[in-house]
Amino acid sequence: MDVDTRLLRYFAAVAEEGNLTRAAERLYVSQPALTKQIKQLETLLGATLFTRSRAGMALTEAGRVLAQRARALLDDWNRAVSETNAAAARETRVLRVGFLASAANEATPEIIAEFGERRPGWRVDMRQSSWSDPTAGLASGSVDVALLRLPMPDRERWRVEVLLTEPRCVVLPSTHRLADRDEISFRELLDEPFVAAPQATGAWRDYWLAVDEREGVAPRIGAVAQHPDDWLNAIANGYGVALAPESTARFYRRPGVVFRPVVGVGASQLGVAWNPLDDDNAPVRDFVRACLRFRQA
Repeated sequence: MDVDTRLLRYFAAVAEEGNLTRAAERLYVSQPALTKQIKQLETLLGATLFTRSRAGMALTEAGRVLAQRARALLDDWNRAVSETNAAAARETRVLRVGFLASAANEATPEIIAEFGERRPGWRVDMRQSSWSDPTAGLASGSVDVALLRLPMPDRERWRVEVLLTEPRCVVLPSTHRLADRDEISFRELLDEPFVAAPQATGAWRDYWLAVDEREGVAPRIGAVAQHPDDWLNAIANGYGVALAPESTARFYRRPGVVFRPVVGVGASQLGVAWNPLDDDNAPVRDFVRACLRFRQA
């Protein structure tokens, strides 16, 4: 019997969380999609793995047996993938770096140049990820290291070094009633519709909706976007406003959209992240060191 490792990973997340909602957020998938995958695994195995109730997802006896083996199987698989990717990188001299939106801002060319000095003959392959994956490809193993905006879901699973901290701003349609302001209080935006990341991104989406600063006022979602261009188009078309790092104003300036300082929300952090399995991966270490060379004082 062939079982997709993705199904096993989904099963392990539900078993560890004991809750579909939390497991779905951890995996960056919707709850209905996760439920479907669990049912598919149960069909393949011919066994019921969970007892579902309002309290959560309890393992059956068959589920407990699989749970005892699943984590070790996944750890072995992840280690094999990491070692294979490291070997491929050494052979091709290419380091795959995932990023979200503008990555490390103005420092990116300098980081790549610094890495090149540490690794002559190597090339950095920058791979932009959609907002549906706040790990910028780390979770899937499609990149070796990532430059991303914190908070990072499941941060305890990864190695993370903070590189810079900068204020957040608010992005508005140029026709918005507050567009001419020099500075805007977040309280004035509580009833505004927001352009948001996909719901499956969980805490990462909540951070960019400033849920913790809303004083109990639930966010209104005017549109959902996966990429910066879609996000900017939705804002320009009046479907909502959004919070963004202050540097976004330099990278994504365009007609129909304005960027204004906002008070009442915390600052944004950018970090470099990698898999702990790659702690001994010399090119990954060199890239991280190159990033730290330009860390904000």
